[in-house]
Amino acid sequence: MAPSKPRRSPEPQERQRDPERTRGRILDAAAAEFGAHGYAGARIRSIAARAGVNQQLVSYYFDGKEGLYRAMAQQWQERQRELAPPGTPLPEQLRRYALEALRSPAGVRVFAWSGLQYTGPDDDPDRDSRARNLAHGVDELRALQAAGRLPAEVDPACLLVIMMAAAMATTTLPHVIESVCHADPRSPEVVEHFADQVAVLARLLGLGDD
Repeated sequence: MAPSKPRRSPEPQERQRDPERTRGRILDAAAAEFGAHGYAGARIRSIAARAGVNQQLVSYYFDGKEGLYRAMAQQWQERQRELAPPGTPLPEQLRRYALEALRSPAGVRVFAWSGLQYTGPDDDPDRDSRARNLAHGVDELRALQAAGRLPAEVDPACLLVIMMAAAMATTTLPHVIESVCHADPRSPEVVEHFADQVAVLARLLGLGDD
């Protein structure tokens, strides 16, 4: 990616009295913009307009689009710690992740877009932090395999990807869900039922005791 431009401090009249609130508004606007258009299609001016702030404030607080995207990734990592504190069985983790389609639909769409627009590791602004985070999930599956809970022929890394894809299906495959289940894939009832079913599948695979 091209190096970011030097940040310009906003003019005095542009500064906000509550910088944390302003940052939060910008992050919320960024989630909506990235969720609608992906990283490549998102525009800083559109994010600023959604947040109701001057465009320079976005650069001032986040040092451009890539910095803003990284801040969103950090926010998601904090959310993951809330969703899956140590000791949470994997089926329950997956159920909670699937329910994020209700709590944070834009956030799930951002993650889906990052895959659709993926061209390689050099153009992946969140690669390192995501790899570190996902490594923990693979380690959990390997531990279950070592304990005899998973067959030896199962690849823990591939299984993690499969379960993640299942948890995101109400966002990434809504047309398929509507066709197969004959229900609105965005309705709370359908998302909650689907999340429960993902957890059931994980339990049947021997991924947890909940």
